[in-house]
Amino acid sequence: MLLTLTTTHRPATDLGHLLVKHPDRVQSFDLPAGAAHVFYPEADEARCTAALLVEVDPLKLGAGRGRRQATAPEGFTLGQYVNDRPYAASSLLSSALAKVFRSALRGESRDRAELAATAIPLTVRVPVLRCRGGVDLAVRVFAPLGWTVTATPIPLDEAYPEWGDSRYVDLTLTGTLRLADALNHLYVLLPVLDDAKHYWVAPDEVDKLLRAGSGWLAGHPERGLITRRYLAHRRALAGAALARLAELRLADEPDADDSIDPTADDAGPAGEADPRRASLAVRRREAVLAALRDSGASRVVDLGCGGGALLTALVADRRFTEVVGVDVSDRALGLAARRLRLDRLPERQRDRIHLRQSALTYRDDRLRGYDAAVLMEVVEHLDPPRLPALEDAVFGHARPGTVVVTTPNVEYNVRYEGLAPGRFRHADHRFEWTRAEFAAWVERVAAAHGYTATITGVGDADPGLGAPTQMAVLTRDDRKEETNR
Repeated sequence: MLLTLTTTHRPATDLGHLLVKHPDRVQSFDLPAGAAHVFYPEADEARCTAALLVEVDPLKLGAGRGRRQATAPEGFTLGQYVNDRPYAASSLLSSALAKVFRSALRGESRDRAELAATAIPLTVRVPVLRCRGGVDLAVRVFAPLGWTVTATPIPLDEAYPEWGDSRYVDLTLTGTLRLADALNHLYVLLPVLDDAKHYWVAPDEVDKLLRAGSGWLAGHPERGLITRRYLAHRRALAGAALARLAELRLADEPDADDSIDPTADDAGPAGEADPRRASLAVRRREAVLAALRDSGASRVVDLGCGGGALLTALVADRRFTEVVGVDVSDRALGLAARRLRLDRLPERQRDRIHLRQSALTYRDDRLRGYDAAVLMEVVEHLDPPRLPALEDAVFGHARPGTVVVTTPNVEYNVRYEGLAPGRFRHADHRFEWTRAEFAAWVERVAAAHGYTATITGVGDADPGLGAPTQMAVLTRDDRKEETNR
């Protein structure tokens, strides 16, 4: 089994620091079913490739199966030695990734901590991968995570093309991601595409799945399929995992419009979802992050942070030197702490992050003095009579340099086929504004508290209805503040 990982980030040889494997040496590791070797076919400043080669020992693999009394078709006496399954990418390769690149999977790097938290250009190739579901399934599971997917079916026999394709593909993934995220995607999804495990799936596999899937699995459109396959179709375990993912999803993405039609915003001309398109929730986070970067903020507070979806993205960007998550719900803050893996982060990274319980309608001195604050899909959860209290607490008392506000555009709701007329996108919404109503609120708040504001849309805009999400960036006008003094 072979997997290669390439980057063109300069200097590309920093990949060796991230993987904790020196490019000038071949390193070998014992595995229960054989051995793993790490080496670098190329390594210079412009381009570096790390290769993981897993050699399967049929005797060791067969002995392990004998102890577990495997019932899979390849478990028959001779089949475990002569079939080709152990030599295609599978859970064997996934287990090797976990052992050989343990610290990289956790996002830790003693020598390149900042780079470990940074998205870098990556290309992953798995030349022989059993993919039960074909090219389409490979795209469905990897594309929503930001990968460009190229999966070429491998013919049964090149000499006899009429026999058709095998269940194996040559998979190439390209994208700009954190290395830890890339490795965790592979750790979970290689055995999912294979739809088999080489070991008995015990209850602790649920925790493994949720750890590796932290930050991406709860919102994945194929989370049901991924969960069932990863847990070897054990119904009780899959049910427990999906219940926990539902909790995370409710806290992380309360306004992802999933209960209505999760693909409506990304539908093509025929109304079919394009799996290569990011969801509205992802595009919303990207728009907020872009606004924060443009503001030059380094100390940011996420007001109403929920389960930490935005916090995770903020922490991954080293330009944000202090990241604070605020929520009234202690349960939500607990979910955020687990999502951020606070108990496993190096002290230097952990010191950048603070979680605070606070109500956004009350003045809190702890929230004063920050460069920027975010109210992402928060204001619509307040009863309208409570809005002046939020305005006073955020814009009047905390007074961050920049405030980014996002909220649904109610005019766009007619595009959601599953949403009855007059209904809001989420059961907890107290109101949803038209574009004119949002603009009027932003203009009034800005004038009252000494801010200037710009309003844009997020998502694919309809010519008559606007974009599904509306976003305002309010910047404190210190000249007005000085005049008022």
